[in-house]
Amino acid sequence: MTVLRGTSVALRPTVREDIRPLAAIRATPEVRARWRGGDDLEADVAADLEDPGTRMLTVGHRRRIIGMIQWYAEEEPDYRHAGIDLFLDPSVHGRGLGTDAVRTLARHLVDVHGYHRLIIDPAADNIAAIRCYTKVGFKPVGIMRQYERGPDGTWHDGLLMDLLATELVR
Repeated sequence: MTVLRGTSVALRPTVREDIRPLAAIRATPEVRARWRGGDDLEADVAADLEDPGTRMLTVGHRRRIIGMIQWYAEEEPDYRHAGIDLFLDPSVHGRGLGTDAVRTLARHLVDVHGYHRLIIDPAADNIAAIRCYTKVGFKPVGIMRQYERGPDGTWHDGLLMDLLATELVR
């Protein structure tokens, strides 16, 4: 895959050289609180990179790595769709770069891969992420109760959101 260009971000396939900077972003308290991982974040990113079911893209802005966006696909014809996940360096939060990254990948998944439906599942209390995804056209489907275990060991709710290709805000 070539580089995908948004208004302000570029999404390119993640390579081994990206592991250290991506692990550093995942180590920030804001990202660590929302993104699963063990004690060795470099090993976690490397394992993600080796997962054949997940396509990782490094998010760049002004020649700097600012995060990672990934996608996976359900290819069973009767349930075909793609899912997205994202993290960005907290130093760039609130600038619309997350919205740009999600919109850029969503356009690619709809226009190039032909997915008619995309999903994303932020923590139910992650208002900033929900606002970001809503700007792209994602709509809440429902609360997934006790969806994932947080770093504190307790279960937290998730919000399932989806986007139909005809709803993509370009």
